[in-house]
Amino acid sequence: MAGHSHWAGIKHKKGRADKERSKIFSKLSREITVAARLGDKDPHINPRLRTAIQAAKQANMPKDNILRAISKSEISGDKNYENLRYEGFGPFNAALIIETLTDNKNRSASSIRTVLQKNGGRLGESGSTKHLFNSCGIIHIDRNIISEEEVFEIASNSGAKDCLQLNNFHEIITRKDDFYKIKTEFEKKIDNFAYSAIEWRALSMLNLNKEQSSKLIEVLTTLDELDDVQNVFTNANLDN
Repeated sequence: MAGHSHWAGIKHKKGRADKERSKIFSKLSREITVAARLGDKDPHINPRLRTAIQAAKQANMPKDNILRAISKSEISGDKNYENLRYEGFGPFNAALIIETLTDNKNRSASSIRTVLQKNGGRLGESGSTKHLFNSCGIIHIDRNIISEEEVFEIASNSGAKDCLQLNNFHEIITRKDDFYKIKTEFEKKIDNFAYSAIEWRALSMLNLNKEQSSKLIEVLTTLDELDDVQNVFTNANLDN
């Protein structure tokens, strides 16, 4: 499957030092609160919450912030958030899928539309870019934690779609619906993951030159910095 240069991966490699910690923590807290509200407050029972907490720890979010976000899920008067997906095109006709967690869909759509239109892109109808991607689960495990043989055995026995060896980590690719089940199997052997999430991976990549890639990365960064936006995915190859 194509997609190692997807935006999520580039963000992961860059790290989060170039963004305000408060904004990062706010987005992570929102996901923790929603995950706790929709399921059990115990992360051992609620896999979405467990994954959200793991992501928060990877971003060095203080434990108090995590506990506060879980407690916030019990406040009945708090805002009701919903997951909404927007599809569209950036500059150079790069296809985009933008995931939000928002309490105001009109605000989200307006903010995203403004960013795209200012940069030669456009917001599309539902389904305008989805067919160019595959929704799947991604798990990264440091190669020094577990052997290739063990990873392959767990991946095969639990029904993973693919298991790859990349530079510093094993990459396990799952069907979207199997992500939490397979991740739970790996958690029986592993305490910490380098990365784990449900992503949209492009079925084929759009090649851009260095200048075009830089421009698109600016747009993706601006989208990612919107308060309502949780994830941005593109079919553009940004490795050039």
